[in-house]
Amino acid sequence: MSTETITPEVLWAQRSSNTDAAKNHVFLTLMVSDVPDKEMKLDLQPTKLTFTGTSTSKKVTYHVELEFYAEIDPKESRIHHTGRDIELVLRKKELKEEYWPRLLKESRKLHFLKTNFDKWVDEDEQDAQPDDDDYMSKMNPMGGDGDGGFGGIDFSKLGGAQGMGGAQGMGGMPDLGEMANMDEDSSDDDDEDMPELEGDDEKPEAATEAAKKTEEASTTAAPKIQEVE
Repeated sequence: MSTETITPEVLWAQRSSNTDAAKNHVFLTLMVSDVPDKEMKLDLQPTKLTFTGTSTSKKVTYHVELEFYAEIDPKESRIHHTGRDIELVLRKKELKEEYWPRLLKESRKLHFLKTNFDKWVDEDEQDAQPDDDDYMSKMNPMGGDGDGGFGGIDFSKLGGAQGMGGAQGMGGMPDLGEMANMDEDSSDDDDEDMPELEGDDEKPEAATEAAKKTEEASTTAAPKIQEVE
């Protein structure tokens, strides 16, 4: 059965540095949901990215080709695949303080290409931004062959990026069922660790009887006042 081919939405942002290669990159997100590892092919070259993948739920094939404004280093680039999208951090090859004026070589507006405002900062403000260590920690190295190109990445072998049907769930996320069980076990443990309240084992009848005896003892101990005739 043939599927409709569409261009996915692409989000991007960037950082630049003329001294630190790790801070000289492009953030790229391909909004391709429900595309299993076996149904996709990503070819990353120094000047171009080509992606094709079929969504099992939407019954569409995503296809996009991006020719970059300048060269990137595929071997130093990183990737993270989830059931919602594919995130990439593309290392700019040339260390340069200035931002790229645009993502693509061709200077024209494309309807599917948008700014990622969650990651974007102005060029003169980027030094004041905290490092992207948390974001980068989930990314997987892309490696690559001797030519720096990728004829077709096997996503199931990219570090923690498990297949969508793998043991860790989509994109390396923990299985929701296991998380629920963990919560239940945690609740049981908390109940077991709770100390018993004092007096819980005392019966109401025993408490009432003790109160009566205390009252009688108090009455008996009080001295009687003799009446004077």
